[in-house]
Amino acid sequence: VPLSKTLPHHLRLDFILTIVGLLALVVDIILDIFTAIRFYTDQDYVRLGIFIFFLVASSLLVQAYSWLWYEYDEFKMVTNVEKVPSKKSLKILHFLQLGTYLRHMGVMETAICKYLQLKGVEGMGPDLGDAAVCLSHDVAMLRIVEAFSESLPQLALMVTTNIQKKQQQQALPAIASAFFASMTVMSYHRSLRSFLKDKQKQTFCSSVVYLSWNFLLISARVAALALFSSELPCYICIHFLCSWFVLLICVWCCQTNFMNSKEGEVLYRGTVALIWYFNWFNVVKGNTLWKTILYHGYILADITLLCGLWFWKINSKDLKNFNYLHLLAYVLIFFVYILGLVVKSIYYHCFHPKVTPVQHLWIIRLDLSFENNESLIESHRALILELELFVVTNVGFGQN
Repeated sequence: VPLSKTLPHHLRLDFILTIVGLLALVVDIILDIFTAIRFYTDQDYVRLGIFIFFLVASSLLVQAYSWLWYEYDEFKMVTNVEKVPSKKSLKILHFLQLGTYLRHMGVMETAICKYLQLKGVEGMGPDLGDAAVCLSHDVAMLRIVEAFSESLPQLALMVTTNIQKKQQQQALPAIASAFFASMTVMSYHRSLRSFLKDKQKQTFCSSVVYLSWNFLLISARVAALALFSSELPCYICIHFLCSWFVLLICVWCCQTNFMNSKEGEVLYRGTVALIWYFNWFNVVKGNTLWKTILYHGYILADITLLCGLWFWKINSKDLKNFNYLHLLAYVLIFFVYILGLVVKSIYYHCFHPKVTPVQHLWIIRLDLSFENNESLIESHRALILELELFVVTNVGFGQN
């Protein structure tokens, strides 16, 4: 029996998430345009320059990953829409920062075809099986990179601007941005779990809990960064570079093996350090419980430092008669992060799949099923490592 036939499909929710993800992509582009226009009309050219820098840097990073993965796969396309452009045209698309949209259209094609096949509609073509799931995993990973290199830095910039200009009416868009970033992380997690035989345990409730703790942790982190940069804007770059360098050393010590080239692996490790600046992202196999505890301890200490410096700066003229709302904001951010850790622990205790030895053999079988396709092995090596993480820790929050 082909391996793809043994995979249980919760296509309805996955299909909805695919549609929502594509709609969010379109909405994000529209909001970026309106935000840039707003900065320009307000003659806020410094923030406009920072905003455009985030856009361009993130786009270059995402397009680089997309091109490298096509190159690792020897440009063997899976979907019909990806087969349309030639190799030269594909290079031009990536140069114009449009290559990733081809992948999004490919995922849309596979999602619609699979959904119609399960509905009994004929003529939808052959079942792409594992190749389609791997394509979805690639796009989910690209969305992760985009969320942490563009969306969250932009969110921190927008919240900082709102704090400085005291624009409380802009709180709802900020919450929505944090929610969509958390939803991106949740979609990536679902793309990994789609390879597991016990996917029927991946209920809507478990996805909501997973989404919740990511939303709480990301919101607290971005809020702390925004408060700090609202009072000490010149020091946020120094803070980022120092933190990123420390996190990069930690990633390097993990000896990741995600990409199929040394240059690509350097790019990946730098990207993981960027992601860690905002939230935990697992990249190695083995029991990562203590690594995760150390990471969250580091972030908690950093949040305490950032909020403490903000509180001192904003009340430095009269520390004895400080504004109690400032103290409340300090405590609230700390509380939200702790609450996120509690919800995360609940998720891994109650909802995370417990993989049995038999299911572990099934994961190994998935690995062996790629042995005749070297490009799948190389470009999805981290996927296999992520799946093996489900075996190691039964209870705790050491996994992604």
